[in-house]
Amino acid sequence: MTPKKVLIVGGGSAGWMAAAYLEAALRDNGQRPVEISLIESPDVPRIGVGEATIPHIKHILAVVGIDPLDFLKKVDGTFKQAIKYVDWLDGNGEYFYHAFDTFQVQPIDRAALLWHTSDRSVPFGETTSMQPVICDLGLSPIPQRDSQFGQPLKFAFHMNALKFADMLSEIATARGVRHYLDHVTEVEMHDNGDIVAVLTKSGERLEADLFIDCTGFAALLIDKQLDIDWVDCSQWLLCDRAITMNVPYEHHFPGYVRPYTTATALSSGWVWEIPLQTRKALGYVHSSAFISEDDAEREIRAFEGQHAESLATGTVHFKVGHRAKAWARNCVSMGLAANFIEPLESTGLYLSDLAVVNLAQYFPFEDDMAPLAYRFNRIMANRFYEILDFINMHYCLTRRNDTEFWREVRRPERINNRLQAKLDFWRIKMPSTADFIDQHIPGQTDQPLPTAGLPGDHRPPVDTAGIFGLESYEAILYGMDFLAEECDEWFGKNRPETQVPGFIIERLRRAPQTYQPHDVWLRQFAGMSDYQRTSVSGR
Repeated sequence: MTPKKVLIVGGGSAGWMAAAYLEAALRDNGQRPVEISLIESPDVPRIGVGEATIPHIKHILAVVGIDPLDFLKKVDGTFKQAIKYVDWLDGNGEYFYHAFDTFQVQPIDRAALLWHTSDRSVPFGETTSMQPVICDLGLSPIPQRDSQFGQPLKFAFHMNALKFADMLSEIATARGVRHYLDHVTEVEMHDNGDIVAVLTKSGERLEADLFIDCTGFAALLIDKQLDIDWVDCSQWLLCDRAITMNVPYEHHFPGYVRPYTTATALSSGWVWEIPLQTRKALGYVHSSAFISEDDAEREIRAFEGQHAESLATGTVHFKVGHRAKAWARNCVSMGLAANFIEPLESTGLYLSDLAVVNLAQYFPFEDDMAPLAYRFNRIMANRFYEILDFINMHYCLTRRNDTEFWREVRRPERINNRLQAKLDFWRIKMPSTADFIDQHIPGQTDQPLPTAGLPGDHRPPVDTAGIFGLESYEAILYGMDFLAEECDEWFGKNRPETQVPGFIIERLRRAPQTYQPHDVWLRQFAGMSDYQRTSVSGR
């Protein structure tokens, strides 16, 4: 039986995730065998800025066969239980959490109604999850072995993405994925518009049936050869740069490792803080239209503290948008070649993850790829816009007006129509699970998706809560005081004090005996070094 040949062009996290996952998912599946190769340039610089994931990453690890503890050890990894948002509403030090582990009372969950009919004096997230307090206490999500109580809390990971790519490369090549370190100099095309082969600097001619473009924003195949348009979405997300910085713990260790990602709003964007086992990674995501690179660098240094003055910084340029068709002819684009949304909710790796998982399910064992591409492209477009809506919402709900940037993101034209329709609808009735069933909210337009001149499903995108459902929306909406005025009108201003459910209070009472401090767990089980707290002042 002739095997199907797959050539992945480009490495990094996207390329090696594709190689390792496809090899594992398609191996011994009873259909035609698959030969996978990957070519990457030896000269492309690798940027390690720290990466945060969502819980779905555990599916990739399970399919590839990576033990989570081994993963933590090899990728400088730590646990992530939530995202903490600081200064997003008023800029006065307020914060809220988007936690992963929430409680839903059955058969009818009235948590939101109970909170809205109270005085809302306790943050909504603390009435539905123990994780905000667990995060404030700096505890691991894994209960101690001798604890009589507690279950592991839902978590994702922080990691060094370069080490993750190296780990996947080692696994994939050991299982038969062919690895070429070479430069692609030319792409050979068929008269019908398909890609036939790539030619390399060393004289190789690499043929394949299916090509996967993981060449980043360069988009060597999907753009340069197949001319598939990039759909610009920067009118709704204005940030286009990131100033990055790493703070080694040998240089400055605060005495703890936070079990969450922090996103703190600054003058012209926001800073991520991603704690790893050996360092803290920061990045100031900002709009170059509102702040210069020099001023952005000064702002992130001031944010981190005096100990950051001597540390090197880097600059990452990006563009928010997506390829009109991620899969065109016999080429599938993944990673930055396919799409990009700023990493406010840690969806960068997830979109690559989603692409390769769906490609495995829609793998073209036969020659006719069009029906499979039809479905793949629809799923990727729906999920892109679902994420876009959710990230857009973080900006649109702010009350900040202290800088030109924050005043601009509040303007009506910076809210996309899908999100605006959701917000208008939810001012009539509170969000509920039924709102996320093949979602099409009154007020949304029927503008079709771009065609790129190819057949496909071009209906407007719909939100099916594939990644952000009711609990995620509630975390952001109510963390940013949505429906505050409506609640006063609906329920009056004299409302009873907010009550935290007793089962949450009881679990939190036992939490210090159930869960270890995050850094203690990492030292005991993942091999993290025992750094001494730095006496220098700073974050």
